[in-house]
Amino acid sequence: MKITLDELQAFVAVGDTGSITAAAEQVNLTVSATSRTLSRLEEKLQTTLLHRTTRRLELTEEGTAFLQQARTILAAVDTAEEQMTARRTRPVGRLRVDAATPFMLHVIVPLLDGFRKHYPDIELELNSNEGIIDLIEKRTDVAFRIGSLKDSTLHARPIGSSRLRILASSAYLARYGTPREPAELEQHMLLGFNQPKLLNEWPLREKNGTPLHIKPAIASSSGETLRHMALAGLGIVCLSDFMTYEDRRSGRLVQLFTTQTVDVRQPIHAVYYRNTALASRVACFVNYITKALGKQPFDE
Repeated sequence: MKITLDELQAFVAVGDTGSITAAAEQVNLTVSATSRTLSRLEEKLQTTLLHRTTRRLELTEEGTAFLQQARTILAAVDTAEEQMTARRTRPVGRLRVDAATPFMLHVIVPLLDGFRKHYPDIELELNSNEGIIDLIEKRTDVAFRIGSLKDSTLHARPIGSSRLRILASSAYLARYGTPREPAELEQHMLLGFNQPKLLNEWPLREKNGTPLHIKPAIASSSGETLRHMALAGLGIVCLSDFMTYEDRRSGRLVQLFTTQTVDVRQPIHAVYYRNTALASRVACFVNYITKALGKQPFDE
């Protein structure tokens, strides 16, 4: 667009006051600057908008028509600014959230009722993907990711961490026995991830001090699937505290190698594209989840 808002404001001020002097005062410019602004506008439009004489200032027919359009444009800009201000003070609109199934089920879903009470005008759309997604392609506003991040195009905000533990059900241990040393795991059914392989590095040490890498007898892409298999007594699993806290507290899952487990914590990040302004609806959701995570006793 060749025309600027400053030029439209100056022209509307002249149209409203009938005087360049009065218009200049209204738009906080000098008389000469206002006159130059009007001349520049007419040049861009290649149309005479005003008849200037020593005694009076009159709009041409084209000027009268353009005045109405200019008022409409400025009113639309004012409305847009008011709406954006309202969104900052009272967030509204659709918010698309993505997270792996375990985080969605065990962290986000339990917090939705409280969030909705605080922000009733936000329309939530929740999606679960076990792998990394393209936020723009999937039209996602914010995603929650567990573990290390590699995508440098994203802005990542740390919101917490969750400890890894090795677990099994009481039924499994009663049937197959409880391993006391990491080397004994070779004699047991191990449940792990099919991708990425890094998730099959358990928080135990080999005799030479290197991290223990396991080869799962049953593999899945979903931590929630592995959790359910462990609950069903199918094997031993290594999972994050945020998804097993209730299981451990109730005794459905029992921690193994309590004294030998290395304190390994998976970072949790909220991610969004850094080349976009952070909308208030995204900020308030991330802030709410972050605050709630800080109050959760996951690692007890």
